[in-house]
Amino acid sequence: MHAVLEWTGLTAAALLASTLAAVTGFGGAAVLLPVLIVVFGVRAAVPILTVAQLIGNGSRVWLNRRELDWRVVGWFALGGVPMALLGGYLFAAAPSQSLTRLLGAFLLLVVLWRHLRPRRPGAFPAPVFAGIGAGASFLSALLGSVGPLMAPFFLAYGLVKGAYIGTEALSTVVMHVTKLIAYRETLVLPLHDVWVGLALGPPMVLGSFLGKRIVDRLPEKVFVAIVEAVLIVAGLGFLIRG
Repeated sequence: MHAVLEWTGLTAAALLASTLAAVTGFGGAAVLLPVLIVVFGVRAAVPILTVAQLIGNGSRVWLNRRELDWRVVGWFALGGVPMALLGGYLFAAAPSQSLTRLLGAFLLLVVLWRHLRPRRPGAFPAPVFAGIGAGASFLSALLGSVGPLMAPFFLAYGLVKGAYIGTEALSTVVMHVTKLIAYRETLVLPLHDVWVGLALGPPMVLGSFLGKRIVDRLPEKVFVAIVEAVLIVAGLGFLIRG
């Protein structure tokens, strides 16, 4: 019975996480990661999240495949692949308690960043995404996801709606694949956890379809407010619990 309740909660969290991400371009990890940590612990939760997000982002790429900006993805991958590998190897060596507190602080900083950051960055050339990919991939390998920090740059480049959602998702797919290679080689992603992540795939795909359907119907501010509330609650909980 306990296992049934756990999987019901995980499935619901995965569905909500993927729907949020399909509408706002970020926020999925904020919903799903805290649930995974409660059930599996931080050491297993981040790799499992990566597997699940790989499926969710892949479905968003497919749904928006005609609007992808391949130049942005290419430059992002150039900087992101090596730094995702480095972050993945460091994740394997970091103490679990430190990772939990670091994650809690990071989630709270994300909320502050969204409200206190300077105005959206001005226009810039595509090669700048090599640096953005390097920083985002390194932090993502350690902390699970950095979607809220990536979003302003994709939007500032001029990507909107399907082009923004799809291009950001494909860049994230490249990042997640690289992270999974590092996690597998450092033995922090056993086969059991791979299957857990894959089991969360169907609700992630369903959430992508739902998000695609409602992206023009529901105010984005409602989703962002929910995401920020989860970020604050989860961040404080991780800091206190360690």
